[in-house]
Amino acid sequence: MIWQQAECYKEIICGDRTGGVLIHSDLRRADLDEFKGKVQCVYLDPPFFTGDEFTFRMRIGEKGWAEGNQVLELPAYSDSRVGGKEAYLRLLREALAIAHELLSETGALFLHLDSRMNAYARLECDKIFGENNFINEIIWAYQSGGRAKKHFSRKHDVILFYAKSRALYFDITRVGVPRKDNRSNHMRRTVDENGRPCRTIKAGGKVYTYYDDEPVFPDDVWADVSHLQQKDPQRTGYDTQKPQALLNRIVRCCTRRGDIVCDLFCGSGTTLVAAAENECRYLGVDQCSHAVSVTRKRLLDTELELRTKTERVEAVLDADVLPGIGYYEITLNTYALGSAPFENIKTQPKGLHVVGLDAVDQWSVGFLRDGVFKAYTSAARRKQTPKLPTTLELPLLRGTVAIMVVDVLGNRSVWVPQQA
Repeated sequence: MIWQQAECYKEIICGDRTGGVLIHSDLRRADLDEFKGKVQCVYLDPPFFTGDEFTFRMRIGEKGWAEGNQVLELPAYSDSRVGGKEAYLRLLREALAIAHELLSETGALFLHLDSRMNAYARLECDKIFGENNFINEIIWAYQSGGRAKKHFSRKHDVILFYAKSRALYFDITRVGVPRKDNRSNHMRRTVDENGRPCRTIKAGGKVYTYYDDEPVFPDDVWADVSHLQQKDPQRTGYDTQKPQALLNRIVRCCTRRGDIVCDLFCGSGTTLVAAAENECRYLGVDQCSHAVSVTRKRLLDTELELRTKTERVEAVLDADVLPGIGYYEITLNTYALGSAPFENIKTQPKGLHVVGLDAVDQWSVGFLRDGVFKAYTSAARRKQTPKLPTTLELPLLRGTVAIMVVDVLGNRSVWVPQQA
């Protein structure tokens, strides 16, 4: 069977969990009209004005995913200072204006920055959201490698929390954490008349009681959420990835089941994963193809609509399709990219050759109808499953059988049998 590439402008993945929309685009050009006034939570994690170039470390093949010693270092995004502070603030203003339009009247904005541009960002937020809608300046304090000698080490980020209006929905009871056994504090440890352990303190002639089995709620300094360590199993290889515990707290405090959570710089997709795990719908936007690939992989078990047009790839694909009882059995035999696309890419080890199916990071089987690929079964390489399954089953339904391949260079291509 001979396979050829076909045009596709949208992909739909038939997952089991609550899903949403992922758009491959610059946020300033993305068509978001249908979401205006409907989003409950917007989290923005823009570039921090560092002047750095950030990368994505793509593991290669079964060995690379199992041992971490075969890697491509690919460009992720630029945090360039070209154009200076004004160019940066222009991007921030545009992102904030879009966020404001998307949010419902009960919605919340969380803008994540560090000390470089935090003060300027606060002023921009005041202009767009209004000073009276400022809620919190959250300090995320974390421990990570490296210590400064010429100043105090910078070990925190700032998250600005704004409401769309005074009708903000906020439920702190959803983000309670277990109480720590702090024996060094000045509260008296005792038990009540029912035998429940508690601590008491007397102030102003009144006794205050705190039960050990009741949660405590965060204040505006979050020192209990750790930074992602180098070998953390959450790591995707995408620079500046945030821990899911951080996004879980943000999503839970201001959403209810079925609400929409949006991230306009979605990167590795942690915000969207947190939304799905908390039974919210998601809306993600990013202009980097590797960000889209990583996020797609993390959301394969959700109802995902991916809006991006596939581009023609200089590759060869071979696969077998065997009809069964109620399903097709599709086996991916070959996906060859050749050596030219890898010539200027930094590899570990140096001179690494990517051959055969090692070039495939994810693949799906489904049907192509009118430029829309609907995926019913998918496979992807992960740390837990480094070996890529090469045979997938597809229900016997009407339509053109098609294969979607997402390769290690971030290319997405759809393949259909060539007509005789």
